[in-house]
Parts: sequence; structure tokens; C-alpha cells
Amino acid sequence: MKRAAHVQFFQPWRLRLPLTGWVSILHRASGVLLVLALPVLLYLLQTSLASPQGYAQVRAWLSAPAAQLAALVLLWALLHHWLAGLRHLAMDAGLALTLAAARRTAAVTLWLALVLTLGGWLLV
Repeated sequence: MKRAAHVQFFQPWRLRLPLTGWVSILHRASGVLLVLALPVLLYLLQTSLASPQGYAQVRAWLSAPAAQLAALVLLWALLHHWLAGLRHLAMDAGLALTLAAARRTAAVTLWLALVLTLGGWLLV
């Protein structure tokens, strides 16, 4: 028995979110990432302040490429979360409530977070 070509029993999920939806999801994800990173960052701070040897140890850890990549991701998460939070505050205040303005502020949030992250990476 032949199946019709248009009948599919399994179709992979496809996320077709608008830009505003992606900014919202990334806002939540960046917040979770920052919360999960907090214990590690506090441990690094505690170790670096405990003694000169601890400071040297933390410096050695942070000079590894994986740690630098993690720092870059955390910088992006912090900047994106901050910018998206400002965007939500502006919308709560009644600004940028039209669809066009919401799309524009979403694009600005995404691009500005990327530009500031790359700028911060180049400075360090």
C-alpha cells in the first residue's frame, strides 16, 4: 500500500518565533545563566582574596581559553539581560507598545548586546 507523498507521520518541531519572542527567551536564558554562574564567581572571588597563592591560582584558571570563552558568554548574558530588562521597563512604562516599535527595540537589544560584548572583549 502506497502512502501519499504529502502525508508525514513525523515532522520535526520548528520554532518560528518573531524577533520579540527570541529576545524574551534569551532574556530568561541569560538570567538563568547568570544565576547558575553566581556560585562559581563567588568561589573565584573568595579564592582570589584568601591569599596571594589563591590569587595566582585564580589568575591561572582564568587565563585558560575555556575560562575566557565562559567569561565572554557571561558578559553577553549580563549585557543582554540588562538591555532586555530596560526594554521591558520601558514597555511597562507605556513606551514602544506598537508592533513596529516592539520589533525595533528587540532588534536594538540583540545588536547592542552583541556589539557591547565584542567591544568589552576587545578592551580586555
